[in-house]
Amino acid sequence: MVRTTEPDTTTGPTGPSGPTGGAGIGAGAVGGVVGAVPDTGTGADGGAGTGAVAVAHPNIALIKYWGKRDEHLVLPRTDSLSMTLDIFPTTTRVRLAPEAGRDVVVLGGRPAEGEALRRIVTFLDLVRHSARLPHRAVVESHNTVPTGAGLASSASGFAALAVAAARAYGLSLTATGLSRLARRGSGSASRSVFGGFAVWHAGRPGQDTKAADLGSYAEPVPVADLDPALVVAVVDAGPKAVSSRAAMRRTVDTSPLYEPWAASSRDDLTQMRAALLRGDLQVVGEIAERNALGMHATMLAARPAVRYLAPATLTVLDAVAQLRRDGVGAWATMDAGPNVKVLCRRLEADRVAAAVREAAAGGAVHIAGPGPGARLLPEGGR
Repeated sequence: MVRTTEPDTTTGPTGPSGPTGGAGIGAGAVGGVVGAVPDTGTGADGGAGTGAVAVAHPNIALIKYWGKRDEHLVLPRTDSLSMTLDIFPTTTRVRLAPEAGRDVVVLGGRPAEGEALRRIVTFLDLVRHSARLPHRAVVESHNTVPTGAGLASSASGFAALAVAAARAYGLSLTATGLSRLARRGSGSASRSVFGGFAVWHAGRPGQDTKAADLGSYAEPVPVADLDPALVVAVVDAGPKAVSSRAAMRRTVDTSPLYEPWAASSRDDLTQMRAALLRGDLQVVGEIAERNALGMHATMLAARPAVRYLAPATLTVLDAVAQLRRDGVGAWATMDAGPNVKVLCRRLEADRVAAAVREAAAGGAVHIAGPGPGARLLPEGGR
């Protein structure tokens, strides 16, 4: 019979440090809440569905996730809040291969290797453990955004993988269960399970392992009438010199600014949720900008410093400040990378994009809105 309880993701394979943050399987963007994965077969009896295809989109954190308190379970030190986008989808197919001796992973048409392969196989081991099904799998993932450039490619990638793998292996999970599962591949993927705005709960420190795992998941955030857009300025699409995972560790371990930022981030989240509920985009933008700049300040204070900001990043930030002086509501946010995202009203998105495009000096500029959550697609469909 199909297992309908939440899987135990607190045990099973760990790898060197568990499947934690950084660049991963793919990228994307969309919003909307995913429901429970439909029944796919007989689960532990070996009759899981033979394959599944899922799509997910990246999310951009407005209250940042930066720092883990548990590397293996991928438990963050603070809550975070994000907007899932309607651009850059990742589409992932998982097909069971009962006779195979190893997993086969193809990313963007090329066989995966190294750390990318290890993370995906470790994640599949976790799914196999939960499903009590040993079959290896063939994974094919297509990403439409640069991987490892601070554009949330791992969020969409592991959200799509979680949805497709759960279906293929016969796990019937609620949206909360899928969020917990996706978290184990990449923390921010827990938020890409949902569309629109979502909050990822850090959970309470000091709990036993199982309670800590159950307490950390994402869920949708109530929002009043907003018509936001996010203008994405890709000033550098190349991979980062320092991975998010390594930068997080260094920042938490060595930056004297980290703990004060984490404390202020908790206050930022409370204030932003209230602003979203009353539909105050200006306050949402102001909080998002100060939270992101504060996160980058903690990295610059790390020893040695982690600097993702490029000259073009600062030029775009100057352009955003000038837009505000000109009476246009625009507020910047940045993840672990040089690329800038600008929150604004949808009616002003074209003007913001034009200013950002000029400042980005040839960099690509995209306009995104809130999108739907991760979802299954018909077999064979994209």
